[in-house]
Amino acid sequence: MSRPSADPAAALRPRLPSPLQEVRDARFDRHGVRLLLKRDDLAHPEIPGNKWRKLVPNLRAAAAEGRGTLVTFGGAYSNHLRATAAAARLLGLRAVGIVRGHELAGRPLNPSLARCAADGMRLSFVDRATYRRKGEPGVVADLLAGLGLASGDVYVVPEGGSNALAVHGCAELGRELERELPAAVGTVAVACGTGGTLAGLGAGRRALGFPVLKGDFLEGEVRGLQRAAFGGPAGDWRLDGRFHCGGFARTTGELDAFAEEFEDRHGLPVERLYVAKMLYGLGVLAREGAFAPGTAVAAVVTGPPEPGAAHGA
Repeated sequence: MSRPSADPAAALRPRLPSPLQEVRDARFDRHGVRLLLKRDDLAHPEIPGNKWRKLVPNLRAAAAEGRGTLVTFGGAYSNHLRATAAAARLLGLRAVGIVRGHELAGRPLNPSLARCAADGMRLSFVDRATYRRKGEPGVVADLLAGLGLASGDVYVVPEGGSNALAVHGCAELGRELERELPAAVGTVAVACGTGGTLAGLGAGRRALGFPVLKGDFLEGEVRGLQRAAFGGPAGDWRLDGRFHCGGFARTTGELDAFAEEFEDRHGLPVERLYVAKMLYGLGVLAREGAFAPGTAVAAVVTGPPEPGAAHGA
């Protein structure tokens, strides 16, 4: 049975620090604002960006506990599932993905889930009511038993990879940016799903999160993650929930047109369900005067487009 590497970070060979790239864009130039992209999508060829930063501390914990099977959770378009599957393959571990939506079990796999399966991840589809209770220890124990998994060999990574360990991993992103960014940068922006990246990034500097899901729950989630990681609130961060485009895995024609134009103008692929929403939101904020002329904003590019499609999750 495979066991985690003693140093998963070294074994995965990340390309850090990830590049910092300035793009000249009229939506920002006309308001005297510079746009910098923190290309965390290039941190690792198969485990990009914030997923790498959140997974590595958990992989270290799995190694310390001698666990050889990673079990985690996600939706049908989850970047986190793909990243976990790739990390497990590269480290010689087993991986199980518990996927929201029992109705998906009999359907062909979409490109995201097909990539997970190709990397060796065992996929288990559960009904949505059970999935909503995935944080309950008894529910997790029943799921593991139903899959024939021995609890002593399993390391459970939460949905999106967000827990206290992941928050500390993302705090390193903030420290990396502090070493790289010019003084003119007043805000660092990131798209948010489960909130772990913002909880870590925002602990050390002013940060702006763009939720990609509907609802007002994310502020509480971020605060809870910061309490777990740091013992209480940390840093100067806020959320702007206007740009989710209808919720997770949803886009609009306007967002797609924006992303296509940004790609054509700058020669950069734009992931639709996180990165495009953040960049679009930043453009609106620049137009609204949220950033002082003569300053810069840095946007964390957390991942590339989904394989085989124009958008990802």
